[in-house]
Amino acid sequence: MADDGALRIIHCFRSPIGGIFRHVRDLAEFHTKAGHDVGIICDSLTGGSFEDALFDEIRPYLSLGLVRMPISRSVDLRDIGAFRKSYHEIKGLQPDVLHGHGAKGGAIARLIGSALRVNRYRVARLYSPHGGSLHYTSRTAAGLAILTAERLLERRGDALTFVCDYERDAYIARVGKPRVRAERIYNGIHDRDFEIVYPREDAVDFLYIGMLRDLKGPDVFVEAFAQTERRVGRPLSALIIGDGPDRAKYERRIVESGLGRRIGLLPAMKAQEAFALARTVVVPSRAEALPYIVLEAIAAGRPVIASRVGGIPEVLGRDSPALTEPGDAASLAAVMTRAVNDPVWLRKAMPEPVAFRKTFSARTMSEALLALYRDILATQSGKTRPFGAPRTRQP
Repeated sequence: MADDGALRIIHCFRSPIGGIFRHVRDLAEFHTKAGHDVGIICDSLTGGSFEDALFDEIRPYLSLGLVRMPISRSVDLRDIGAFRKSYHEIKGLQPDVLHGHGAKGGAIARLIGSALRVNRYRVARLYSPHGGSLHYTSRTAAGLAILTAERLLERRGDALTFVCDYERDAYIARVGKPRVRAERIYNGIHDRDFEIVYPREDAVDFLYIGMLRDLKGPDVFVEAFAQTERRVGRPLSALIIGDGPDRAKYERRIVESGLGRRIGLLPAMKAQEAFALARTVVVPSRAEALPYIVLEAIAAGRPVIASRVGGIPEVLGRDSPALTEPGDAASLAAVMTRAVNDPVWLRKAMPEPVAFRKTFSARTMSEALLALYRDILATQSGKTRPFGAPRTRQP
């Protein structure tokens, strides 16, 4: 660690899309503005032009650079090359902190951090699951293998950080009570996201924005939309905005359901731009940790209907009438119908703005993580040495 207290922080994760990427972008900006050096290591095969533009936006905050390499979603032999390259890149950057996000990022940060610690280099090793492995259960062979790996890797780290209470509780239930330090630090959003976004005059009734994969529930959204039309007795309008592996499947489903003229499909765009296109945001996920889209929509003043999964009840309120049962199109349609018939009701059901901003601020999130980084490094003082410090010969 530098004499002026600046930290050298590297974030490791696989997929540069969705909530993890958003989380790391905010941390990079806030930590750089606080005087620290930040770098990123992530997959080179995921993402497109939209993500490339986001990387361009944060490059000024990446004084330690951006390293992209092929990192597969599943475990396979290609991981050996990815880990070898990651080790050489990270060792050359001489980090104080290795923070892994998601299962693959967590493995990279903890295994490589541990390799550096063999030589008694001082480096804090942190892991944030962000859902990831916690969507699996031990009832399947694949799930058992993944959760066992999580347990084995746990001791290779210094701390676990969870983005909500639900994620911490899921870890305990699936992996076991943490044997290392564990902290709950809520996801937070940037000050600029707390600006009201008003819907355009031609705004559609409902918006789904996010990854196009079954876990996130676009199929539930399409079915619930059709049921809502039947309940209200008139045509409605909707947009699905995003990219993902199942995009073609959802496009076919919309057409085959006869909804091609009433549900539009657009590529990924910034959330604030999307919010202006609709009156109500719908988050029909089957599983989540703490999705940024819920935080962003509420901060922008847009009413939200969401599944009762992950940390969403911690945001909307555990007894919120805006919550629906995951994977249940009829449950979702019932709330969507009420939103059409009485839009004022849904706006009143949203969290109180001042308390929400205080709890889910990116500034609060970044400061809490910095304090954790420093505390971990302080406990290592005297046991390890900074990068570049000479070895001491044992008597």
